Order: sequence, then structure tokens, then C-alpha cells
Amino acid sequence: MHEFFDPDQVFRIVDIAAVVANGLLGGAVARAFRFDIVGFLLLAVACGMGGGLIRDVLLNSGLPVALTDGGYWIGAIGSSILAYSIDLSARWATRTLLVVDFVGMGCWAATGTIKSLNLGLHWLPSITLGITTAVGGGLIRDIMVNRIPAIFGGNSLYATVALVGAAETALVTGLFHRPNLAMALSILLCLILGVLSHARNWQLPTTPGGLHVHRPRLFTFFNRKESAVHNEGWSPGEPLTDQLQVVSPEQLDEYRRAKARTRPRRDEK
Repeated sequence: MHEFFDPDQVFRIVDIAAVVANGLLGGAVARAFRFDIVGFLLLAVACGMGGGLIRDVLLNSGLPVALTDGGYWIGAIGSSILAYSIDLSARWATRTLLVVDFVGMGCWAATGTIKSLNLGLHWLPSITLGITTAVGGGLIRDIMVNRIPAIFGGNSLYATVALVGAAETALVTGLFHRPNLAMALSILLCLILGVLSHARNWQLPTTPGGLHVHRPRLFTFFNRKESAVHNEGWSPGEPLTDQLQVVSPEQLDEYRRAKARTRPRRDEK
């Protein structure tokens, strides 16, 4: 079926939009850790282009597109400068970043799946690469700042949202040959499902409460004392202090109130 817009151009626009969205998220983490401009740039580039680079390297279809198209670099660097210049501690910024996160996820899930299908891959590995593209940048970002990646659980649905977007893309592209429609639906589905899961705190089941995971005893044969890994009381994605301590909601509200008190009023200018 004929597409009204060139699928290759739409693919490029959606791909770069995902770079910008994820670059903003990387910049938000850099601001939370009080990094300098170099930290902003590195996290924005890693988060914005990491998923696409992993996808292109695994597909082995030539040089990664991020290394041959300057638009990707403009998007990543521009998003880092934007995150560096704007105060992202306000409530409106938190809500905006949530929307940006799942819009970017829908973009990446769609483009990763479509590119894999176009190269002749089976639908199952194509969906897997779509998910990898969607969450790969965030995974690299969290590892760089010594955080447990959000895709490992402990929070609202994340990788599951990418799975829905990638599966929808494979279905619409494979059955109806409408990649543009598939990308639009992926963005819409990921946005709706992601925001709902965050608002209602939908989570996948984890291990039962109180269950202890015992450490391997390969080198502790003579040590009869049992040791176990306990819950550290931190969920992936929660803000941390400079000493990597959990920032409670009360501390975050107090920080926002203190910042509002120190902000100069308009009539004093």
C-alpha cells in the first residue's frame, strides 16, 4: 500500500526525535548529579544514541547511521544544551520528561523493529531489537552513573511498554505494509500505556516479600554464617544525592519550596 509520505524520511525524523527525547533524559540525570557541561554532553550522547548504535552494530548493515548523519549529533548535542539551560526540578518539568521518555521509547521501538524487518529478520528478533533500541540508551546512561537500570524492575512498567510498541510495529508493518502508520501507533501506544502505568503504578510481579537470595558459597565453605542480599530500599530511577543516598519525596518537596522562596519575585525586579 502506498504511503503518502516517504517512509525513509519519516523514519529519519522519528529516529532523530528519539535521539532528542533520550538526550533530554540523559541531561536530566546529569543535572540531578550536578555534572558539568562535559557530563551533560556525554550522558546526552550516550542516552540519545546508545540504543541506535547497539541496533546498527548488531544488524551489521554498514556503519551505524549515527556516524554518517550529522542530524543525530545535532539532536543529541542540542538536547544536552537545552537540559543544561533549563531548570528541570519543577513539577512541570518532571511531568514533561515523563511524556518525553515514553514518546522517545515509542520512536525507538518502531524504528528498531522496522529496520530489522527491512533487512529480512524474522519478526521475533525484530521485536527484540526494537526493545533493545528503545531501552539501550537508558541502560548505558544508568550504568554510567552507577544506578540500577530501570528496565530491571522495581518501578512502573518500562521494558514492557517497549515490547508493546515493538510488537504493534511488527504486526502493522508485516501484515499491512504501513511503516508510517506503525510508527505513529507505536508512539501513541507507548505514551498512553507508559503514562497510565506510571500514574497507577502498574508493576510486574517480583519475588515474594521477605525472600532472601543467598550469596554463592564457593569461597565461604568454612564460613557457617549465612549472608543474604536484602532490599536496599531504593527503586530504579529514584533521585540520589551526591553520596548516592535516596532522596525522599519530603526532601524533594522541601528543596522545591526552598528554591521557590529564594527565587526573586517579579515586583522586586
